[in-house]
Amino acid sequence: MSSSGLIRLSSVPWERNVISPPVDNPGESSFVWENGSRRALRQNPTRKKDVPTVAQSSTETDWVSRFADEVIAESERRAPGKPVVVASGLSPSGPIHLGNLREVMTPHLVADEIRRRGHEVRHLISWDDYDRYRKVPNGIEGIDESWAEHIGKPLTSVPAPAGSPHPNWAEHFKAAMVESLAELGVEYDPISQTEQYTAGTYREQILHAMKHRGAIDAILDQYRTKKAPKKQSQKPLDEAELEAEEGSGAASEDDGSGGSSGYFPYKPYCGQCEKDLTTVTSYDDETTELAYTCTNCGFAETVKLSEFNRGKLVWKVDWPMRWAYEGVIFEPSGVDHSSPGSSFVVGGQIVREIFDGVQPIGPMYAFVGISGMAKMSSSRGGVPTAADALKIMEAPLLRWLYARRKPNQSFKIAFDQEIQRLYDEWDKLEAKVADGSVLPADAAAHSRAARTAAGELPRTPRPLPYRTLASVMDITAGHDEQTLRILTELDPENPVASLDEVRPRLDRAENWITSQVPADQRTIVRDTPDTELLGSLDAEGRESLRLLLEGLDTHWSLDGLTTLVYGVPKVMAGLDPEAKPTPELKLAQRAFFALLYKLLVSRETGPRLPTLLLAVGADRVRKLLGA
Repeated sequence: MSSSGLIRLSSVPWERNVISPPVDNPGESSFVWENGSRRALRQNPTRKKDVPTVAQSSTETDWVSRFADEVIAESERRAPGKPVVVASGLSPSGPIHLGNLREVMTPHLVADEIRRRGHEVRHLISWDDYDRYRKVPNGIEGIDESWAEHIGKPLTSVPAPAGSPHPNWAEHFKAAMVESLAELGVEYDPISQTEQYTAGTYREQILHAMKHRGAIDAILDQYRTKKAPKKQSQKPLDEAELEAEEGSGAASEDDGSGGSSGYFPYKPYCGQCEKDLTTVTSYDDETTELAYTCTNCGFAETVKLSEFNRGKLVWKVDWPMRWAYEGVIFEPSGVDHSSPGSSFVVGGQIVREIFDGVQPIGPMYAFVGISGMAKMSSSRGGVPTAADALKIMEAPLLRWLYARRKPNQSFKIAFDQEIQRLYDEWDKLEAKVADGSVLPADAAAHSRAARTAAGELPRTPRPLPYRTLASVMDITAGHDEQTLRILTELDPENPVASLDEVRPRLDRAENWITSQVPADQRTIVRDTPDTELLGSLDAEGRESLRLLLEGLDTHWSLDGLTTLVYGVPKVMAGLDPEAKPTPELKLAQRAFFALLYKLLVSRETGPRLPTLLLAVGADRVRKLLGA
C-alpha cells in the first residue's frame, strides 16, 4: 500500500473479464537438483530399478522413448557393457539462454529415460570455455568497451564483469547455468575444455589430426563452396527465436584454412598476448616442432607440439575428435549445425575417416521462441536465461515445455500473460493424471517433467491457480499476513493454513508480477467512493449493486463470489441464477462488470472480479459501492 493509502493491483490482460467473460466459469478452482565433483552428481544406477520407466505408457508421439530405444541399441552395438554416453556442449561466452537449454534438455530427457530402465548412463556437458572471446556483448552490466582488448583470448583468460565474484568470464556465465541445471534436476558430468586442453588430455588426438591435416583439408574442401542459407533479419525480442549458435560450440568458427604455409587444424594461443590471432608457419611431423607468428603483437616462437598445451583444434575438427574420444552415442545439435558444410555434417565424415569413430545419433532441434519479457533487465544481455525463467515458473513446468515437443518442433516460453495459460494447461494435465483420464503421451511428458530417475522434483503442495496468486501478490506487495488472509478466504471450507502450502508457486507468481508486468497494466484500487458515478446511476444500476452487496456475506469465497457476480445480471433479467447465458445476458454481464470495475479501480477492465473482491475485502467493497 502506498503512502496515500492507495492499493495497487494488477489488471493485466490475462485477468480481464469485461471483453469476453467466461460462461459462469472463472477458471480459478484449485487442482488437486550442483556442479561439483562427478561423485556428487552421479547416481548409483542400481537404485533406478524401482523407478517406473515412462516407456511403459508411451505412444508413437513419445519422442523420448523412441530415442532411448535407439540409443540403448546403438550403445550395446558399439560398446556393450559400458555406460551409455550422451553429450551436450555449452559455450559460456555470455548469458546461456533458453535456446541453448534445449542443447541440454534433449539429451537429459533421453538419458533420464535410459536410467529409469536400469542402465548406467553418463550425460557429458562440455563447457567450451577454451573457445576464443569473440566480441563484447551488449547490455552486460559491469563491462565496457575496454573488454574489446581481450578479443581472441580463451574465455577463461578474460576478466569477469566488474563486481563478479567469479575468477573469469567463463566461470561468471557458467555459474547461473549450473545453478539452474541443479534446480531442473539435470544430472551430468561437467568437462572443462580449458582443463582438457591445458592438461594435454587430447595430445595424441592433436598430433594425429596434424599428421592427417591433408586428409582433413580435403574433406573440408568438399564443403567450402556450399553456403548455408542466409539468416533472416533479427526479430524483435518478444518474437525472438533463440538460436544455439552463440552458446553451443561456435558453429561460425573457421575451419583452420591455411595460407601459403598450408592447412593446419590447430590454433595456438599466443605466448605473449594470449590471443589466437596466430598463423602456423611450419610443422614437422617427426619432431612435432611447430612455428607460429602472432599477427596481433608480432610475437613468434617454435614449440614442440608433443609438449605444448596452449592451443586447440579448430571447431570442425575438435567436435568430431571429442565424439571419438568420449564415445558419444547421442548428441543433438541446432539447425545451424545441419546446413551444408556445417559442423555436424562435416564432423560425421571427419570422425569416421580421421578418428576412426562413429558420429552420434544427432537429431536437429528447432528454435525456442520467447513471448513477452516486458521488464527483462538489459544487464542480462537482452536474452532470457534458464535462471530468468525459473524465477517466474517452477522447474516441472519449464521441463514440461521441453519434454512435450519433439526436438524438431519449435515452441515458445512465455514471460507475458501466456504464462497464465501455460499454468492452466499444466494444472489440467495434473488433474487428468490424478483421475486417470490422461492420454499416454501426455502422461509420459508429465512424468518426465515432474520427476527424474532420482525421484520427484520439488513442487507446490497446494497448487492454487497461478493467475489468482499473481493478482493476490500484486495487491499485498508481499505482505504475508494479508496474503494469507486472502488465500484463506478463497475456499473457507478448505482454507489455506500456511503460505508454505502454496510455495514455491506463490513466489514465482510474485516474481512475475514485479519483474514482467508493465506498470501501465496495473491498477490502483480507489481509496474513496466515486460519488459522481454512484449518483448518476439509474434504478437498474442501483438495484444491481444492492443485489451484489446483499449477497457478499453469504457468498464470501472464490466460488461463491463467482456465482454472485455472474448471477446478479441473471436475476436482473428475471432469470434463474443457474440459467445458461444468452447473447443478451452476456452483454448485460459485460455492462455490470464494467460498472464494478469503474467503481473499484476507475477503469472498465481489471483482474477477475471474484479475486478482486476478495483482495479488496468486504468492508472496503461496501464502502466503494456506496453501501
